[in-house]
Amino acid sequence: MSKRQPTPSGEEKNVIDEGRTPKTRALLEAKGIELFELIADRGGISTSDPRISEGGEFADALTALAELGLVRMPEDAPDTWVTVDPATVQARVVTPMTQEGIRLLQESAEWANDFTALRNAWRRSAPAEQQGPFAYVHAPAIQPFIDSLVAECENEMLTAQPQTRRDTGSKLAAAIEKDTALLERGVRVCTLYQHAARRNSATREYVAAVTRAGGEVRTLDEFFNRMMIFDRRIAVIPSPDGVDTALAIREPSVVAYLVDVYERAWERARPFSSSDSSTMRDIADEQRAMTLRMLIEGHSDPAASKRLGVSPRTYAGYVSDLKEEFDVDTRFQLGYEIGRSGNDDPMADGHPGRGPRK
Repeated sequence: MSKRQPTPSGEEKNVIDEGRTPKTRALLEAKGIELFELIADRGGISTSDPRISEGGEFADALTALAELGLVRMPEDAPDTWVTVDPATVQARVVTPMTQEGIRLLQESAEWANDFTALRNAWRRSAPAEQQGPFAYVHAPAIQPFIDSLVAECENEMLTAQPQTRRDTGSKLAAAIEKDTALLERGVRVCTLYQHAARRNSATREYVAAVTRAGGEVRTLDEFFNRMMIFDRRIAVIPSPDGVDTALAIREPSVVAYLVDVYERAWERARPFSSSDSSTMRDIADEQRAMTLRMLIEGHSDPAASKRLGVSPRTYAGYVSDLKEEFDVDTRFQLGYEIGRSGNDDPMADGHPGRGPRK
């Protein structure tokens, strides 16, 4: 293993820890620099100055400067704050952080080498069901397995996510960090959602972050299942056994087929970032057509809402809108009016039919 860097002394560590605090750095950037410039220009500021007293404009900023050691009260003027040369503080705060970063990079590289050796040993003796062109991965090993594929991805990651919403909070932040890091490595990242995902705030936050980093996101009206394809060499799809088991596919011909399926869906999908009136109108038409199809095919409300990627309540709202459009009171009447108006094929010629208003 690598030779470790010397550990900072207790006094240095206190300064370093304070300097690493995001809150302290935020205060420095917000008001600390302004206060430092004010003190430097005046040659000092009185401890009784109302601007730095409790509740004052610069009270928190003074605390940040003092924690970092950027201001002090000299012995010959104990009632005055004066500035300290920032170069001396920078050496104590930034240099140890840089050294720690170098040490962690070296450490992570050696850990990666160790795990490569472990993976090679595991592959030589792995159970038969986890080897070969088709391998089952069971919970709770699914997410670590996917994380390892993301870490090893070099060229392209294609994902289809049928759910309408993403996790919030720390899980959302972790997803954004992971995928933006992938993009920064030069990997192409394409994500396919259903149209309903456009209404979810967490999904919009994720999409905004990854598209800024170069990711591509589109939405589609059709129902599809979850799928992830890495470098066109391995695909991960749900197992028929349920969400607790995933199927990893390494068979080149099957992976190529799944890539073709994905690309066909991608071509039909609409960019998530597009919000012009014509696009949103087309999306509304496509969701309307899908609702008509679900009614014509006789799907139950839970099944139909799942296929549209919306809640049963939202789907009921779609049906209610159609009742109003066709000026009927019951679903039986709605079905009759749809058939009578020639809407038995809502996607004919790629354009959903419109029922007449009475």
